[in-house]
Amino acid sequence: MRSVAPSSATVPPAFTLLLPLKPPALAKSRLAAAVGPLRPELALAFALDTVAAALRTPGVARVLVVTRDQRAGAALAAAGALVLADEPEGGLNAALAHGAAVARARHRADWVAAISADLPALRPAELQLVLRAAAARPRAFLADTQRVGTTLLSAAPGNALDPRFEGESRLRHAASGAYELTLREVPSVRRDVDTPDDLRAALALGAGPHTSALAAAALST
Repeated sequence: MRSVAPSSATVPPAFTLLLPLKPPALAKSRLAAAVGPLRPELALAFALDTVAAALRTPGVARVLVVTRDQRAGAALAAAGALVLADEPEGGLNAALAHGAAVARARHRADWVAAISADLPALRPAELQLVLRAAAARPRAFLADTQRVGTTLLSAAPGNALDPRFEGESRLRHAASGAYELTLREVPSVRRDVDTPDDLRAALALGAGPHTSALAAAALST
């Protein structure tokens, strides 16, 4: 697919956000020692708070969750997300490519952005800043707090999303030609949660209600 730069004369775009979610029972293994049996519920709580904040963000037309977990899908649909079955079942990047293709074919979504499902402290105003900056580039991404992974990857009309998440995805997205966004005032969009320290940092930023309620019980045990 050819690369097309956005026009500065156009109105700010409306993004379809793609949120990939593995079955919560299999997610967040590094939290197990700290939160015990609440780990699957916390994984779903992260996604619920991420979706709620994303749907309140100006410039977000819809949130499309890609998952094969029916229970999680039902909960996120009730929260306002659209849910798409992970038909490829080929991993995170295959799920995102599938979601982007469906978003553009079924929902006529020219502007798409993949976002991590574990941003429980996400703030709509900060996400709006990231999307505005991303709209100036054919493809753009935001690194996580550690500047190793990626929490958001966007693609403008006429550009494939080409996701390269997992592991050291910051370097892979940069090598793919995506522009790295260097905004400093968006900590909640960078703050994904994999470890107990990550969770405590998200709580300090101000996590959403689903995460806050569960984390208080989990970390106190």
